[in-house]
Amino acid sequence: MATFLYKLGRLAFRRRWYVALMWLAVLAAVGAGAATAPAAPDADNTMPGIESQKAFDLMDQRFPGSNAHGANARVVFVAPGGEKVTATENRAAIEKFVGEVADGSQVSSAADPFQAQAVSEDASTAYATVNYKAKPDDLTDATKNHLEDAIEEAQGSGLTVEVGGTALATTPSAGGAAEAIGIAIAALVLIVTFGSLAAAGLPLLTAIIGVGVSMASILALSSALGLSSTTGTLASMLGLACGIDYAVFIVSRYREERGKGHSPQEAAALATGTAGSAVVFAGLTVVIALAGLMVVGVPMLTKMGLAAAGAVGVGVLVALTLVPALVGFWPNALLSRSARKTGQIKQADETNGGSRWARFVLRRPIPVLIASVAGLGALAIPVMDLQLGTSGDEAKPTSTTERRAYDDLAKAFGPGFNGPLTIVVDAKGAADAKGAVATISERIAATKGVVSVSRARFNPAGDTAIFSAVPADAPTSTKTQDLVKTIRSDRSATVAGTDAEFSVTGTTAANIDVAQKMQDALVPYLIVVVGLAIVLLLLVFRSILVPVKAALGFLLSVLAALGSVIAVFQWGWGASLLGVETTGPIMSMMPIFLVGIVFGLAMDYEVFLVARMREAYVHGDGPAQAVVTGFRYSARVVVAAALIMMAVFSGFIGAGESIIKMIGFGLAVAVLFDAFVVRMAFVPAVLALLGKAAWWMPGWLDKVLPKVDVEGEALAHKAATPEDGADGADGTADREAVRV
Repeated sequence: MATFLYKLGRLAFRRRWYVALMWLAVLAAVGAGAATAPAAPDADNTMPGIESQKAFDLMDQRFPGSNAHGANARVVFVAPGGEKVTATENRAAIEKFVGEVADGSQVSSAADPFQAQAVSEDASTAYATVNYKAKPDDLTDATKNHLEDAIEEAQGSGLTVEVGGTALATTPSAGGAAEAIGIAIAALVLIVTFGSLAAAGLPLLTAIIGVGVSMASILALSSALGLSSTTGTLASMLGLACGIDYAVFIVSRYREERGKGHSPQEAAALATGTAGSAVVFAGLTVVIALAGLMVVGVPMLTKMGLAAAGAVGVGVLVALTLVPALVGFWPNALLSRSARKTGQIKQADETNGGSRWARFVLRRPIPVLIASVAGLGALAIPVMDLQLGTSGDEAKPTSTTERRAYDDLAKAFGPGFNGPLTIVVDAKGAADAKGAVATISERIAATKGVVSVSRARFNPAGDTAIFSAVPADAPTSTKTQDLVKTIRSDRSATVAGTDAEFSVTGTTAANIDVAQKMQDALVPYLIVVVGLAIVLLLLVFRSILVPVKAALGFLLSVLAALGSVIAVFQWGWGASLLGVETTGPIMSMMPIFLVGIVFGLAMDYEVFLVARMREAYVHGDGPAQAVVTGFRYSARVVVAAALIMMAVFSGFIGAGESIIKMIGFGLAVAVLFDAFVVRMAFVPAVLALLGKAAWWMPGWLDKVLPKVDVEGEALAHKAATPEDGADGADGTADREAVRV
């Protein structure tokens, strides 16, 4: 592989104009395809295999034309202090609001709270439910403005008016200014690391081009492959993160090869052949982690994972071709300022920070290993109390009208009012459908923890009914989860003698089902991802213990990161420092996302750092010296790459939505733990204790596994005999560039 990539890098350098134009043509082509492609379909939020989804499908089948996917708005009216909404003026204002909203062209119904019995017992609060014919994304600006104007007019009467639902729901924003600061910090880290604006800007430029190609491709193929507009979220984030990392690895190796006296063309070729090999296998581990999302069995996650895997694949191709091509345009500008001024390129110092730290760990491997494992283990303890769920309006900041509407309803109607359970009764086999539904409704109403049940609503055929059961506790409460389990476990007794069946669905039940499905899928996902990665790392490192060590280190970092997320967002430790106003269950998909994304980034650092150690070992260094050599050349780059990722991810902590804060915080601390504790302490300590055994592999297995030459052993003779080459035209560029 190293030889092939060496030739590819050399060709890209020599034919840089062709390569650059080719990527620009690809970007233009997919951009044109994206511009002319049909609109992306709505997100596929189906969750096969769970009861709530089956019940929802039955509702769609038995209640045709019910428009269950349409937008809705729940408008909450609170009377001024001491007054009641039933007072003449207040009632008139509410009824006027309902009448005006009902006239909207996209409105299917608007319920008068005084006729729908949607008034609290103390008459301090009422709510009106407005249903729309169109989905939330299809509501016109005129429809939204019409609702907002009616709300403003009602507020003018003295009522406090808040609105929940999907019609006017605020779109979660990313980090905003904080995210921009994170990107600026990333750029600053690159400048400090390389001492060159060109070297700092090249990884950013190539990563942006790679993400542009990936996102345009996703948009162009969205209609044909059923990719929603949200599918590219993970793809863009990982494409940018990995794209920067891969370019940084190759640019860093290019500068190192220049320090050994090689011409720009030869240095670019060697960098692509050596660091490029690490990039290929690091990229493959990321692709494995993302493609492994198929194990979860959720269509949306599968599409997001495959799209992100494609984006990472594009990032690898960009790093192997466009990076050496752009190096050819500015071969000297990528060097440090001192190298450009003095004309001398220094090699990595034998006693730089990386080598000094490696020697420190090699002298004290046991204390360092114990400290790193104990520290990460302690941070992972909260995982034992993991509670998964899907937060709703209760997790939004109090500055949003959705959160205030949620609080007003909970205060007036009870905490469980915001999360009613929907009971779908299939009475198709019952002789007396209405009697069967009435019996089931009475028995569920008698269940401890159910406050009330609504009147049943039958479909036109009269064989299926729907009613709501309001729990006593909040939607995310463990008591509500237990209630759903109780209703389902008592199903046989509840339907006894009715010849009917029922299912529990609704947002609250669906969130509980999704959380359970994600929790059940986590261990199989880990087994598949880690197992395949170990096999891949066997090829890279020709070792049994190094891949196992990599997997154990990753598990330590991801569990510590998940434990930190639980401590902050579930337990509330330091939550106020991050602007988190309400704690609760961890987002159901968070562990899966954290495992997949962090695994990919962790393997980036693992492959780049340990591959350099393996390269030194293969070329004659002893086990301890190989560790020092790997740190001498790679530690600074790995630290820089980690700081960049932390800066970018930390930008999401500045978002207003708790969920986005959670993702940003989780990814940032995961990179912190993996790069600075696992890779910088755990890895060298383990390798120091293993010695030569770290690189041992049974002879029979060594013969069976294909040899990929990631270390660039075939290129060793080239490193010993630096050579200048022509640039493909007249050779002038290289001959001038080498005289730095």
